[in-house]
Amino acid sequence: MPLSRAHGKSFAHRSELKHAKRIVVKLGSAVVTRGDECGLALGRLASIVEQVSMLQNQGREMMIVTSGAVAFGKQRLRHEILLSQSVRQALHSGQNQLKDMILVTNLDFHDEQKRRNLNGTLHELLRMNIVPIINTNDAVVPPPEPNSDLQGVNVISVKDNDSLAARLAVEMKTDLLIVLSDVEGLFDSPPGSDDAKLIDIFYPGDQQSVTFGTKSRVGMGGMEAKVKAALWALQGGTSVVIANGTHPKISGHVITDIVEGKKVGTFFSEVKPAGPTVEQQGEMARAGGRTLAALQPEQRAEIIYRLADLLTDQREEILLANKKDLEEAENKGRLALPLLKRLSLSTSKLNSLAIGLRQIAASSQDSVGRVIRRTRIAKDLDLEQVTVPIGVLLVIFESRPDCLPQVSALAIATGNGLLLKGGKEAAHSNQILHHLTQEALSIHGVKDAVQLVNTREEVEDLCRLDKLIDLIIPRGSSQLVRNIQKAAKGIPVMGHSEGICHVYVDNDASVEKVTRIIRDSKCEYPAACNALETLLIHRDLLRTPLFDQIIDMLRVEQVKIHAGPKFASYLTFSPSEVKSLRTEYGDLECCIEVVDSVQEAVEHIHKYGSSHTDVIITENEKTAEFFLQHVDSACVFWNASTRFSDGYRFGLGAEVGISTSRIHARGPVGIEGLLTTKWLLRGDNHVVSDFSEHGSMKYLHESLPLPQRNTN
Repeated sequence: MPLSRAHGKSFAHRSELKHAKRIVVKLGSAVVTRGDECGLALGRLASIVEQVSMLQNQGREMMIVTSGAVAFGKQRLRHEILLSQSVRQALHSGQNQLKDMILVTNLDFHDEQKRRNLNGTLHELLRMNIVPIINTNDAVVPPPEPNSDLQGVNVISVKDNDSLAARLAVEMKTDLLIVLSDVEGLFDSPPGSDDAKLIDIFYPGDQQSVTFGTKSRVGMGGMEAKVKAALWALQGGTSVVIANGTHPKISGHVITDIVEGKKVGTFFSEVKPAGPTVEQQGEMARAGGRTLAALQPEQRAEIIYRLADLLTDQREEILLANKKDLEEAENKGRLALPLLKRLSLSTSKLNSLAIGLRQIAASSQDSVGRVIRRTRIAKDLDLEQVTVPIGVLLVIFESRPDCLPQVSALAIATGNGLLLKGGKEAAHSNQILHHLTQEALSIHGVKDAVQLVNTREEVEDLCRLDKLIDLIIPRGSSQLVRNIQKAAKGIPVMGHSEGICHVYVDNDASVEKVTRIIRDSKCEYPAACNALETLLIHRDLLRTPLFDQIIDMLRVEQVKIHAGPKFASYLTFSPSEVKSLRTEYGDLECCIEVVDSVQEAVEHIHKYGSSHTDVIITENEKTAEFFLQHVDSACVFWNASTRFSDGYRFGLGAEVGISTSRIHARGPVGIEGLLTTKWLLRGDNHVVSDFSEHGSMKYLHESLPLPQRNTN
């Protein structure tokens, strides 16, 4: 239940709206009436009532300000709404109920006695858990002259339901005013025009940057009236959101989404952030990325070499910032040990990062603009397919600040704009690493190409920016990746949600290799996504010296063992039986299961694995080749640790992540995975009609040699 708070100051950020206790919902004429203006939009009204009822049942105090359109029949409104079964359920699911409509005029606010009566009536209704519905009594009192209102905090004429809602919100000391109309919110130019952009957050004083269009198709107030009323309410201490209450895809949850702090409509705030908005950062990254892609390859490489030097030259400042993050995380106790290890930086880590960045710089010389196919379509008509950047990448990462310079270098090498969203647990480390990245970019005037998102933007909101972002790459827990894959609206997501990696020990495995490979796969860095999670043992190896060596080694390394169902059946006293064979432990734990053959091992991996990295240990080449060819994972190894599944170890310099998807890029994703292609056709007055049956030209479709690649 939201707690009551002292009124007088509006919420500064959307994320705080979930604390709103008292809420006014204003329904515009276009919201309550049908598109043909011939009656009420009953389905929409039913949905709105359900949302209001749900919030009321959560312990909030809800009030509704309806449009003047309702004046054509309070009786009809009640009769029509109650016909809806869903509304009946909403109204009777709790003790709340919709009250008879309250009609008000200016006198109800400006006459002290009437104002007290109205205030007392509304408070009593709220105390009784009743949702009041308020409307201007425009049938009795005509609206005032234009521009005669909004003269100060204490003066606002009730000439329409926008001004009524604002006056009521301030009078009743409400936390939030939600104004629903037939547009998504406030735009920087009239909605529908080519350059119109939705304003996410509107601040007092921004009116000069906005061009107001015409008023709604029905009703008395246009957007300008709504903005004036919203700013008046904001000045009085009430937060305001203007949003679309008519869109069929969102109207069913628009009110609850706003209260949950989701990025819906335009939020009015008095607190202006110090830096640019995330939308502005996206545009800056797009423009900066295009400039970056236009640089010479040597210039992009020079930026990356400079960043590598800065990582070692400024190591003391980096480690000092990282120490602050570690101390804060330990004091708050909010990070598990594996995540603390990922958060930690060291001199050796920074040196390795610098080496990896230099590899990227060296291999990036012909990444952008490389010709990968040439075809002579016809005489003097040549076609080329060339590599180009994807566009703007959004990389979201948790507890791993070393990811920032790696991903930045790969984006620079491929000419992509980059938005980075790191976890707050690494805020100090990310800040200095981003500063050094921009310092390196500045040598060629492209510092805007890489942006660090520091606003209080929720990940789910970032995933909706489909007009600004071309690819999302999550780096973090399986839960983070799943959340992003679920939240992404129209933006492809590259990555893997889980790293359930298997090692299969065949009955022809070498005694010398087995414990060494298993130890490295599980114990070298158990928090990594490429660490061993399930160990598959051939049945013939049970109760052999080799099996005992494996168990002894795991015990020495303090690895907790979980028994698979088949393995447990062979033991009198088995370890704890695994709850699920599809588990990523991310710690010194693993599952052991028994299989009868390499075929069964492959089937187990396909059923319970995550298509990440899987290994066979055997001396039988035929068995190994069967495993390599049949296991359908991004990385499949023979007699090698799962930990080799890494961009740096593959010679890619670094990686933006490991992809288990089957489109575009798979496995460790380096430079190649961050490029796409475009087609260039060079002709000389060619038209398709010349190639018709009776035309003068014929298609040749000859393959042409490719330009020699720069391998230096």
